[in-house]
Amino acid sequence: MTAIELRAELFREMSPLLDNESAMTKMLAFVKSLVPAKKAKEETGWADCFCGVWKDSRSADEIVDDIRKMRTDNNFDTVL
Repeated sequence: MTAIELRAELFREMSPLLDNESAMTKMLAFVKSLVPAKKAKEETGWADCFCGVWKDSRSADEIVDDIRKMRTDNNFDTVL
């Protein structure tokens, strides 16, 4: 059964229950029990896989000064 077919089947079966709040509460609790909750530890640090930590012996001010010194003017006229 595809996800679309499952959704249509669930909607068909749930339609009579939409007006019954207690039935909806029980049904939502059941559906939530089917989907395992994600653990906070699994989500923490996921970006570490894609990027590294900046390690440098210089202070932040020294790094900023170096970046500013390395800047150049974007003068495209001289290139052509």
